[in-house]
Amino acid sequence: MTSRTAGRFWRADGYERSWCIRLNRICQVPLLRDYFRAVSRLGNGMLWYTLIVAIPVVGGMAELPVAGQLGFAALTGVLVYKFCKRALVRERPFVTHAAIACVGKPLDRGSFPSGHTLHATSFTIICGLHYPSLLWLLLPLAVSIAASRVILGHHYPSDVLAGAALGALLATAGLIMLPA
Repeated sequence: MTSRTAGRFWRADGYERSWCIRLNRICQVPLLRDYFRAVSRLGNGMLWYTLIVAIPVVGGMAELPVAGQLGFAALTGVLVYKFCKRALVRERPFVTHAAIACVGKPLDRGSFPSGHTLHATSFTIICGLHYPSLLWLLLPLAVSIAASRVILGHHYPSDVLAGAALGALLATAGLIMLPA
């Protein structure tokens, strides 16, 4: 990471610190802490990978192109966020700021971007386009997963916004490159 990038993250960390602290306080309410831990775990990947397999199993071979779009978003998403995390090396909020508690164990060290949010966004867009009747479930889940990342002390709000933007981009690319 260049010193210019490190400086930008350092400045952004300072601006976002108060939001992180305020949202992290939600974890002091056991019911809310447990809810956000649960939805965060759902966003770890198993839900998305199960969905890729379940769609053609439940809907038949005609739904295979949708599974392909989701598979593209999943695989490309992992490659993109792992590359960004290695190249940009932004520390997680709980590492940088002692006032932010870490609830649960992060999957890796890097903070930028949020892979959970990236996948929640891309899968919600793709599934919502093909199965609009599921949006009542997918939208609140995606928003909860994204919020959980800041509330649990694992990400800054800008990490989540970047993850959502990348997820939207990957969903769009998958829809264009692999039409169903």
